Amino acid sequence: MKKLVLLTLLCIGMGAFAQNKNAKATIEVDGVCLMCKDRIEKACVKTKGVKSANWNLDTHELKLIFDERKTDLVTIQKSIIAVGHDTEAMKATDEAYNSVHECCKYRDIEVQDDYEKKKEEKQ
Repeated sequence: MKKLVLLTLLCIGMGAFAQNKNAKATIEVDGVCLMCKDRIEKACVKTKGVKSANWNLDTHELKLIFDERKTDLVTIQKSIIAVGHDTEAMKATDEAYNSVHECCKYRDIEVQDDYEKKKEEKQ
C-alpha cells in the first residue's frame, strides 16, 4: 500500500514538472487590419501566463509563447473570441463580433475585398 501511494505521488510530481513554462504555439485568428492586430495581441497578453503574442496580418497566424503551468490554448482562445475575433477552433459570439470597429468586420465580404484592394495597391 505504501509503495502504491509513493508511486502515485511520484507520477503526479513528474506530471507537474512536465509542463513547459515557455510553450510555443501557432493558431489561426481572423482579422483584417492593424486595429485587429492590436486587439488580438492585447487580449492574449492580458491572459495570465501569456508571455508573447504576435499576429501576422497577411497569414492570420498568431504565434504565442506562454506558460503551460498558468494557462492553456483554450483559455487563450476564449480571450480572443471575447474581443470579437474567431479562431480556427472557436467562433466569437455575434455580440462580441459586433463590438469591433466597422473597418474590422472580417466576416463581411465587402470589408475583406477593400483590404485586398489596399494590399494590391501597396505592391
